[in-house]
Amino acid sequence: MERVGLVSHTRFDRQARFAPLGSHGQARLERSSALIVGCGALGGALAMTLVRSGVGRVKLVDRDVVEESNLPRQVLFEPEDLGRPKALVAQERLARIGGPSRVEAHARHLDAELLRELASDVDLVLDGTDNLATRYLLNDYCVERGIPWIYGGVVGSSGLVLPVLPSLGACLRCLFPEPPPPGALPTCDTAGVLLSAVSAIAAFQSGAALRWLSGDAELRARFSPCLVELDVWTLEAHSLAAPRDPRCPCCGARDFAFLDAAAETDAVSLCGRNTVQVRARRLRRERMDLAALASRLTPLARDVALRDGILRLRLDAIAVTVFPDGRALFEGTSDLDAARALYDRWLGS
Repeated sequence: MERVGLVSHTRFDRQARFAPLGSHGQARLERSSALIVGCGALGGALAMTLVRSGVGRVKLVDRDVVEESNLPRQVLFEPEDLGRPKALVAQERLARIGGPSRVEAHARHLDAELLRELASDVDLVLDGTDNLATRYLLNDYCVERGIPWIYGGVVGSSGLVLPVLPSLGACLRCLFPEPPPPGALPTCDTAGVLLSAVSAIAAFQSGAALRWLSGDAELRARFSPCLVELDVWTLEAHSLAAPRDPRCPCCGARDFAFLDAAAETDAVSLCGRNTVQVRARRLRRERMDLAALASRLTPLARDVALRDGILRLRLDAIAVTVFPDGRALFEGTSDLDAARALYDRWLGS
């Protein structure tokens, strides 16, 4: 018979009364662990839900600091947090909730080495990121190690959720074999985002997470992953079957190219120039459509100019030069993480 841990009957009474969860499922939550990558809009909502639900150990990793534009949709932050590392602020806010959860915070840039360190002993990985490069890295690592992870992405009023569960359905590359080139997709900074859309996507992600973490082997085997698409503005929602693709280069051929390529240096500080160079982190070095990128950024950035095949613009005090191969120079900073964050947010990695 399965051993059931000690559950606070008062704190989690209403939750444990939900029959598919029950007291046994609640006890499993208290013994479970999860890594949340990103502490911003999605990541903050995910962390809040997991901690309030009693997940035993929650790891947080985020490289960014709190900015004023975060406050309308990133639920863990307040004005006095501006300029502070998101992961550390999140840990402080979550600690006030109390309960059985132990929260670890890592204010670092997530690369392959750190991912191996943080995810090696968790039961589940949750995607709260804002860039495709990290998501393809997560997919490679989790598929290779057989660790479940839950993809979530939101822009504007709509988003997607995909639970990637070992042997039970598609991985990210079954559905999207290769990431699009930089600049091809809108980001929250270029297309905007609604808090209601963030909340909806995070709710689907965390619901799937709680179901997986609270289930025994029999219940997990009956989990049928699917791709969920929803739009809070049009009130439309779709659930699409997501079977594995036997020809998938990742879960089919076991080719973990993004994990292998992640060891390459993607950002370097240029000596004596107060400038950081960031390279596109992907396998194929497609040429960027700089004209389309310039058109999208013109209303949002300053001094946008496309000349001689090179795009130049200003983001506040930072001068940016973007090359057709996806490489970008950020003049006015020597902070590698800050340059990476600007690349992901404005150019769309």
